[in-house]
Amino acid sequence: MRRKISTKQLTIGMFVELPVAWGKHPFLKNRFKIKDPEQIRKIRECNLTHILVDAALSDVAVPECTQTGDDEPLLDPKDQPVPERWNSDTLAPVELLEALNDTSMASDMKARAVYEHSRTMMERLFESPSAENIVTSKKVIASITDLVLADDETSSNLLRITSHDFYTYTHSVNVGVTALLLAKELFRDSDAHDLQELGAGFFLHDLGKVMVDPAVINKPGRLTDAEMAHMRIHPFQGFKILKQANALSDECRYIVLQHHEFHDGTGYPKRLKGNEIHRYARICCIADVFDALTSERSYKKAMKPFDALKLMRQQMSEHFDKELFAEFVLLFK
Repeated sequence: MRRKISTKQLTIGMFVELPVAWGKHPFLKNRFKIKDPEQIRKIRECNLTHILVDAALSDVAVPECTQTGDDEPLLDPKDQPVPERWNSDTLAPVELLEALNDTSMASDMKARAVYEHSRTMMERLFESPSAENIVTSKKVIASITDLVLADDETSSNLLRITSHDFYTYTHSVNVGVTALLLAKELFRDSDAHDLQELGAGFFLHDLGKVMVDPAVINKPGRLTDAEMAHMRIHPFQGFKILKQANALSDECRYIVLQHHEFHDGTGYPKRLKGNEIHRYARICCIADVFDALTSERSYKKAMKPFDALKLMRQQMSEHFDKELFAEFVLLFK
């Protein structure tokens, strides 16, 4: 039974539902049980005068609904209309947020839930890449990053369950996970790197593809020169989108703009070479190529990880930073 009460009446043990967009409050979920006074303070700082409390899920007695004069009643979420486009409150599946916050879930189950529902979130983001949704996605990716950094077993399981389709949203999650795991190994003993922003850059590296013709992205075969030129706009377009959303950190900027630059200077868009390419982008480049090789397309079968790594070492070694590639290989041993 949901009751509408004043935020002044909140106490520890109440199960609350925040009536604001998920991206506009500091909590991981819209529905949760209050565990400490700090959560009450943060709720009140959201400028809410009233809030929904689920009496059945609360540990304490909940007062009867308060009379609020001319206030409009809060809508039960199930009574709200389905949005035509995804917004910040619907972008991240509830199952993803719950899995990230569930400390009792088995690591293999958590990895599966985080992976599958992250793909759903990225699919929604590519359908509705608004500034608000980008900011919301970064918030969720920060939580995914924290999980990867803190939980070695779940991280290992995440690496093993990547899907082999080549939808852009699947590719984004695959590259995000593998690049983040490499960054974890490289930077685990350093405080000089913002791993949350790195995670965001890895997951959002292909955001600019929302400006590319879907027919080119999904073409079942080799691209023409004109189509390839069109495809190659996506690093700069991703940079522009993140900048316009006010979500462009240095880490994201380097990764999005440079993830297709090769160590030997044969990449794009600027044909940068060696140390001209930021280390973060060199990490993403390796993960990006690896996922392309291990994903199935209409014109090719997916390679097994061992075969992909072998091909990258034997035929593409000049594309990659050799030290970083050697560390990447160790992730799969």
